[in-house]
Amino acid sequence: MFSTGMVPDGVTFVGVLTACSYTGKVKEGLDIFESMKSKYMVEPKTEHYACMVDLLGRAGKINEAVNIIEKMPMEADAAVWGSLLGACRTHAKLDLAEVAAKKLLVIEPENAGPYILLSNIYASQGKWNDVAELRKNMRARSVKKSPGSSWIEVEKRVHMFTTGDIRAHPEHSMIMKMLENLDVLLREAGYNPDGNFVLHDVDEEEKLYSLRYHSEKLAVAYGLLKVPKEIPIRVMKNLRVCGDCHTAIKLIAKVTEREIILRDANRFHHFKDGICSCRDYW
Repeated sequence: MFSTGMVPDGVTFVGVLTACSYTGKVKEGLDIFESMKSKYMVEPKTEHYACMVDLLGRAGKINEAVNIIEKMPMEADAAVWGSLLGACRTHAKLDLAEVAAKKLLVIEPENAGPYILLSNIYASQGKWNDVAELRKNMRARSVKKSPGSSWIEVEKRVHMFTTGDIRAHPEHSMIMKMLENLDVLLREAGYNPDGNFVLHDVDEEEKLYSLRYHSEKLAVAYGLLKVPKEIPIRVMKNLRVCGDCHTAIKLIAKVTEREIILRDANRFHHFKDGICSCRDYW
């Protein structure tokens, strides 16, 4: 834009900083953020600070992200604290996660997101009493968590899958058979289910059962059954794809020699030959 004489505005910088965040380009992002005001006379707003917190947080630079928040000339909003909370989830920074979650609960008391992310952190560390307390608070405030749901279009008809509810689909027996076949192929390829993504205090066998029936896995299994091999399998999901499903779908794409495109709540993931377009940086 600069080379052609076009002047970037605030929206332009949101896009560029988001791109830096998604690709791990920390130095480039910091340089661009610094240039906004000094070079382009664009005053950074809360959305730009949220991008910077996300950029630093994804890269594991949590303290630097906190410094950005502390130096903001305006009050941090939900997007800023949400970015910090997400980074704390990725890098298991429990103390800061609690701070960010409490800020979010004040700003958006009816939003289930902060409860879920903090619950994820507690669950990953086996703090089931804290998980139970969070759920109690959610019930007291009538905060509802949206169930994980995924959609796939086959022959101009949309099929919806909800986590753990496989029998709701009329072809559930075929889907279960496909999942069983995939289990064998995935284990031969070295896949080990990650029980940290199950948010219940249950034994390992139950955790593995729960992971198998995540909605995106159900939709992908149905796509393998119904979508011709020369056509990519395209799935939409209402929430962020979990880490275990991300690993599993990479391997599914490899062992079945299929292209799988998953659009979750944050971004597109294009799986092919055992690799995702996000390069596992998401």
